[in-house]
Amino acid sequence: MTDLVCKDLNMTFTNPQTGAVVEALKDINFTLKKGELLSVLGPSGCGKTTLLNMIAGFLNPTSGAATLGDKVIEGPGVERGMVFQQGALFEWLPVARNVDYGLRMKKVSTDESRVLVEKWLDIVGLQGFGDTPTYQLSGGMQQRVALARCLINDPEVILMDEPLGALDALTREKMQSLVLELWKETGKTILIITHSVEEALLLGERLFVMAPRPGRIHKEYTLPFAERGLTESLRDIKKDHEFATVREEILTMIWNMEEEIMGRA
Repeated sequence: MTDLVCKDLNMTFTNPQTGAVVEALKDINFTLKKGELLSVLGPSGCGKTTLLNMIAGFLNPTSGAATLGDKVIEGPGVERGMVFQQGALFEWLPVARNVDYGLRMKKVSTDESRVLVEKWLDIVGLQGFGDTPTYQLSGGMQQRVALARCLINDPEVILMDEPLGALDALTREKMQSLVLELWKETGKTILIITHSVEEALLLGERLFVMAPRPGRIHKEYTLPFAERGLTESLRDIKKDHEFATVREEILTMIWNMEEEIMGRA
């Protein structure tokens, strides 16, 4: 079993002009077991993206360590796949050439690559779009391309930074269902950052609410909604009394944090 462990993670930044030190994250500790689905949300400035960037290997912590299995994360690696808010695709290339990018870097044979591309395009609902220029696709379809490009490389952990934030409401709901399906079908460990309380509830069997200044895990929830979303309509789940109760609790929590921040300012 390959667990993702964050132990005593701290991150500070120093303003080069004023010399002021900002604590972006303080004493982050958690273990994400293989196959778990974790959502993280909190007010702006709570360090959500900083945490994700450290796990991705884009940033090194000031102290503490993130490990995957027995390996300390010190930089980007193929065992961790990233899906960004805007896909970060090569829009001038056809869909297939975006999806097979990682395979080309690993020098996978053309025949094997073609089979894998067709497989993953079919899984994300883009069969027949391999030759389509990426810029011609809608936002939702481009995010499907981004998911396929990530999954085709078979990472152990999938990191998602606001992957559905730029989509319209209907497309976002469809993509939420797709994320749940992929989680169940692939057994991947997934960590998703979001600003949406509803999305965090739907896409996290575990959920962290983070507090800012310094960024830290304020409260953790264990939730049934992601598992239910595999067989039930997400719209029906959102009407559920338990869902509404937890949503209001978290909204109030974050509202109070924002009020405190404004009071400090």
